[in-house]
Amino acid sequence: MTSTDRLPTERRDPATTDLDRVGSAGVLALLHTADRAAVAAVQPLLPDLARLVDVAVAALRAGGSVHYFGAGTSGRLAVLDAAELGPTFSLEPGRVVAHVAGGARAVTEAVEGAEDDAGAGERAASDLRPGDVALGVAASGRTPWVGGALRAARRRGAVTALLANVPDPALGPLADHVLVADTGPEVLTGSTRLKAGTTAKLVLNGFSTAVMVGLGRTWSNLMVAVTATNAKLHDRAGRILVEATGLPPQEAADLLAAADGDLRTALVAALRGCPVDQARTALAAADGSVREAVQS
Repeated sequence: MTSTDRLPTERRDPATTDLDRVGSAGVLALLHTADRAAVAAVQPLLPDLARLVDVAVAALRAGGSVHYFGAGTSGRLAVLDAAELGPTFSLEPGRVVAHVAGGARAVTEAVEGAEDDAGAGERAASDLRPGDVALGVAASGRTPWVGGALRAARRRGAVTALLANVPDPALGPLADHVLVADTGPEVLTGSTRLKAGTTAKLVLNGFSTAVMVGLGRTWSNLMVAVTATNAKLHDRAGRILVEATGLPPQEAADLLAAADGDLRTALVAALRGCPVDQARTALAAADGSVREAVQS
């Protein structure tokens, strides 16, 4: 594999060589400028990302699952993205799963050597099935643990993808979909928790949100796959129902109660003008998609 000292993410940025002499405001200004560059680096890969979104939507609709694989910052960002899909979209456990080199302990502390263990990466992907999607996240494009995971995923018939921050990543041949956000040198040399981490956060957020939209877990731009399990969420669900349907607040609250707090069921019932039981049936037939249930 390519020596790390030749990777763009490991080179020194000549614009930041005075980092320790420009004062706090100067450091923050340099970081802010770099953040803008990170955002811009995501734009060129959007067409490839859209294709991967469509593959993931099809996989999930067919009963498959999506798996993230990453080490260090990449793995932690993957864990964060996957963990938020349940409360935001009522996604069932096991549908989008994040795997981090070194296991759960590595989420909060460094596990030395974990990212170099390709065998452990292979074991992490050992439960994947044909049609599942495996997305490896590796700023350097060469992390052995991620490579092991992608290798095992491909052997098991999964669709493989790689998100990297260097052109022509070494792990690219293991991926059916290669996503490159070329962020170049970091403000702090080699600290890929900065620009590279920002692009990983942006791409994972974009990927998972677009997948949830594709699965019908939204109505328009509203979070309708929220189950009201506490007072705050019940209030939010009521406000969303009012916003989506134009119902008076009390009618919306009554309908939500009749739907046992299930906002999607209440929304379909309101938009179709049908009883709650029929709305549930329509939602089940539409695989949980509000728009498809309403249009059926």
